[in-house]
Amino acid sequence: MATASRPDARVKRWRRYLADERAEAAVYRELAERKKGQEREILLGLADAEGRHEKYWLELLGDQVGPPVRGDLRTRFLAFLARHFGSLFVLALAQRAEGRSPYDEEVDASQSMAADELIHGEVLRGLAARGRTRLAGSFRAAVFGANDGLVSNLALVLGIGATGVPATTVLFTGIAGLLAGALSMGAGEYVSVRSQRELLQASQPDPASQSALADLDVDANELALVYRARGMSKKDAEARADEVLATLHLDADDPAASGVDTLEQLGSPWNAALSSFLFFASGALIPVLPYLFGARHLAAVAIAAGAVGLALLGTGAVVGILSGASPWKRALRQLLIGFGAAGVTYLLGTLFGAAGL
Repeated sequence: MATASRPDARVKRWRRYLADERAEAAVYRELAERKKGQEREILLGLADAEGRHEKYWLELLGDQVGPPVRGDLRTRFLAFLARHFGSLFVLALAQRAEGRSPYDEEVDASQSMAADELIHGEVLRGLAARGRTRLAGSFRAAVFGANDGLVSNLALVLGIGATGVPATTVLFTGIAGLLAGALSMGAGEYVSVRSQRELLQASQPDPASQSALADLDVDANELALVYRARGMSKKDAEARADEVLATLHLDADDPAASGVDTLEQLGSPWNAALSSFLFFASGALIPVLPYLFGARHLAAVAIAAGAVGLALLGTGAVVGILSGASPWKRALRQLLIGFGAAGVTYLLGTLFGAAGL
């Protein structure tokens, strides 16, 4: 009986692989529709690769292909997101999906297919890295702002509420904490990003040095000292200087010449400040809402803690997905850290209230 059932099970498995390959190719084509230039070509190349895998399963199935089978829910959901949004979020999810390929354990898959899936994950990592770089400054401010608003104002509200003061006092304390924290976060983020940009700009080549290249002593070749000062070896610096003098063009954007990270990663200080302000305020508002709508005492505490817990899980999951890590682990980490800080403050507030301080 077991021997007779094996071919059917294998055919079903092959049909599922075939459906998944078709669905993944559709995801890449949908993403390519929203891209231009090199990124579009890369995504279409991935779709073609999935097409080769599709052909492999078609040949293996032969006349047992059967009626079309739908791909798994996760891949179809990715296709929906790619069709309507085409964002970094989809690239990050697709990267994780490629990293979970079943072909490593599948005896009927070729070795090249398993290797292809690993490489696809790296290709997607590279594509997602571009978006992550562009997003890094504002995203950091948004995540830190929201998380700080959730945790700090929950801790403030619970700590004050645990002392036994009237609910209106807790409410106004929470609103004051929201405004003070949001303004402080916005101002701090602006100063931080602006200062980092100024430091990086001070390390980049001076555009005015371009005009001096034509008059340099080729034999002395002092331009090599510029590259040695930026961390290159003597041999590499002299070779680079000879190359630059041959073209009389000092490329300020060349990482080998400048030795600094791109300013694009930091983003605009105003954007970072605004993101930090808005996301801190939105996070800090959540623990205040129960008191704003009339909840009191333990009911308000339970509602505030539950709402903040859900928000912490959400921010942690988003960070996990966009960073290519497990969303569940990041979500639980955010929750434990946030509730740990708020729990300590609530305990201290209870102790102070009991002592009549």
